[in-house]
Amino acid sequence: SNLSFADISFISTTVPKMLMNIQTRSKSITYAGCITQMYFFMVFGGMDTFLLTVMAYDRFVAICHPLHYPVIMNPQLCGLLVLMSWFISLSYSLTQSLLILRLSFCTNWAIPHFYCELAKALRLACSDTLVNHILLYIVTILLGIIPFSGILFSYTRITSSILRIPSNNGRYKAFSTCASHLTVVSLFYGAGLGVYLSSDASSSRGMIASVMYTVVTPML
Repeated sequence: SNLSFADISFISTTVPKMLMNIQTRSKSITYAGCITQMYFFMVFGGMDTFLLTVMAYDRFVAICHPLHYPVIMNPQLCGLLVLMSWFISLSYSLTQSLLILRLSFCTNWAIPHFYCELAKALRLACSDTLVNHILLYIVTILLGIIPFSGILFSYTRITSSILRIPSNNGRYKAFSTCASHLTVVSLFYGAGLGVYLSSDASSSRGMIASVMYTVVTPML
């Protein structure tokens, strides 16, 4: 339910404004609107990464330790993991937004994207952005590399356990319990990495990848 709420909110942060821009043929957004969009995009994007990681751990426990599942994944632990995800996402987003507010921008500036993207906005600042970039790199590790490593570890153990199941039917049932989650993780991280590792994220290929992880993946 938290993932569903985060995805609906994530897609609602960018798509309505994008559709309005298409309808009115205007590509403008106010400064306050841009900062607000950036804040909520970071909140719900961060929630997606944390919740997908938590769900990978949940599948790991369910398949690798089925008899201990009710004890390990008790309601208290689930609630704590969700609260931690919200706390980290809200704290980072608020900190980054406040740091952006202290920056000065040139009179006319344009972000080559269909939403206010943090990294591109920082490039347009006229003042020093060192602190913003340091925080951005730290959080990229926190929200990207660490959760993705946790997901890879979980699925490595899951695959190992599934391959030890003797019957084909048993392997199919075990795999089907995490197939939808694995599909969403592949789309979300694959498209996200494609955007941020590409040399020009404003190109048509970069835009398509952006649409994949900001629109298509939350919809699915």
